[in-house]
Amino acid sequence: MSAPRLRVSRTQQGEFVLARAAGHLDLRSYPDLRDGLLKSAVDADALIADISELEIDDPALTSVFALVALRIGDWPAVPFAVVSERPDHRALLRNRTVDRLTRVEASVDGAAAVLDRPPQLRVQREIPRSTGAAVRARESVREICEDWAVPGLIDDAKSVVTELVENALQHTDSTPRLRLELRRNRCTVAVTDDDPRPAVLRERLANAGGGLGLKLVAQLSRVWGCSPRWTGGKVVWAVLEVSGTSG
Repeated sequence: MSAPRLRVSRTQQGEFVLARAAGHLDLRSYPDLRDGLLKSAVDADALIADISELEIDDPALTSVFALVALRIGDWPAVPFAVVSERPDHRALLRNRTVDRLTRVEASVDGAAAVLDRPPQLRVQREIPRSTGAAVRARESVREICEDWAVPGLIDDAKSVVTELVENALQHTDSTPRLRLELRRNRCTVAVTDDDPRPAVLRERLANAGGGLGLKLVAQLSRVWGCSPRWTGGKVVWAVLEVSGTSG
C-alpha cells in the first residue's frame, strides 16, 4: 500500500498564514513541501507550518524546515514557526537543531503568541504597461523612499526597479505590480507578474538602453531572487541594506 501523498494547504488566520502539511515526507515529496511552504510565505505577514499530520520518513528530511527558515529570512523576511501536536515531532526537530533557526511549538496558538513581528512598512502599486512604465516605477520608488525618510536608498532602489519592471514588460504579458517593504533595516524592491515562468535577468549591451542589467542589480542588492506565488505568477525581488533606519 502506497504512502499518503503529501499535501500542503494554506489559509489566512488573522495576522499570519497557516500552512498545514499532511501525508508522507520522503525524498520524492521533499521538494513539494519546501516549495509549498515558500509559496505560502510570499504574501504573508507571518507563516506558521503545522506538521501534526505529517509522517517523516527519515530524520534528515527535517532539514527542509531549516532550509525554508533560511530562505524566508532573506525574503520576504517574515516570522516563521513550525508547529506539531506530536511530542516525537518536536523532539526530532530539536535533535536536528531546527529550533536554532525557527520556533518549534506544540500549538498554533502558542506559536502565534511568540512570533516576532518587527515594525514593517509596505506599499504596493500597479504599474500600467506603457513605454513610460519604468519611469513611473522610478518615480514611485522616489516618493515612497522620501515618505519613509530613507533618501539614501533612492538611487539604488530606482536602479533595481528599472531592471525588474522592464524584465516583466519584456518577458510577460501581464501588468507589473510594484511592492516595496521596509523591515529590520532592509528594503525589498519587488515586482509581481502573472507569468509563472522563472525570471532570468539578462545582461544588456552598453548601447541597448533600458535597465542596467544583472551585474548591477547583484552588486546593489544584498540578495535577489524569483519566487512563485501561491495564487499563480511570480515575484522577482531584491533586498537592499538600509543604514540608520527604525524599520
